[in-house]
Amino acid sequence: MAGTLSSRRVPRAGTVQLELAVENAGGVRLAAAVGAARVELCAALAETEGITPSIGTIGQACGLGLPVHVLVRPRPGDFSYSPEELDVIEHDATAALAAGAAGVVVGVLSPDGSPDIPAIRRIVAAARAVKPEAEITFHRAFDAALAAGADPAEVLSLLEHAGVDRVLTSGGGPDCAAGLEMLGRLVQQGRHSAPSVQIMAGGGVTLALVPSLLEAGVHAVHTSARPRHGGAAGGGDRSGAADPALAAHIAAAVSIDDSTEQRTLNHGR
Repeated sequence: MAGTLSSRRVPRAGTVQLELAVENAGGVRLAAAVGAARVELCAALAETEGITPSIGTIGQACGLGLPVHVLVRPRPGDFSYSPEELDVIEHDATAALAAGAAGVVVGVLSPDGSPDIPAIRRIVAAARAVKPEAEITFHRAFDAALAAGADPAEVLSLLEHAGVDRVLTSGGGPDCAAGLEMLGRLVQQGRHSAPSVQIMAGGGVTLALVPSLLEAGVHAVHTSARPRHGGAAGGGDRSGAADPALAAHIAAAVSIDDSTEQRTLNHGR
């Protein structure tokens, strides 16, 4: 139910999840092969940073055994939507869940740049009417809200009470390297203001950055594992296809850091 708080989706201490952004069934197979916890399924990733995939693509992806979280974004551009666009988001979200998705990834902002909580509640309620256990991720519209001056702790609390399980964020920066300090702050603030909401780092995640993200305490790492072209680390354009070797290396880095942290926790007991 929308507004119901639940801590069951927050990973235990020492457990960090990997989410791979993919566009098709092949991407889901790659994610499963490298040990990702789930995928975010989207379309036109390189061209638009992701929009809603087709219902046929969703159906194929959901038949492969790995939890699929479907991006529901009707168009590129800003995250302030007309009533007609909100209808599309609600219908696409429920259709994705009916097709087998484990969750949906959404983000709606008011004209002033703050999260549109009534709209989010409406989407969450519609989603959980179809699948009560559906997970709701609020995507990087969160970073746009921070850029508009929103208070991070207050936004996390509002999203938790609206029924959101997870926030995908670069820490308000253009990428996670720039937003690393804020990511750590979000983890700390969230423990008090929104304890059931996961902080998932996403945006410009590189292999070299993974240890710092884990040190910041994030609950999950999100990446498309697309190689960059034409620049130094953190810069350049990304190609449309995931690099299997890069995906495997990032997954291994998350797993190694996760295991190290868990051993440290166990040793301290």
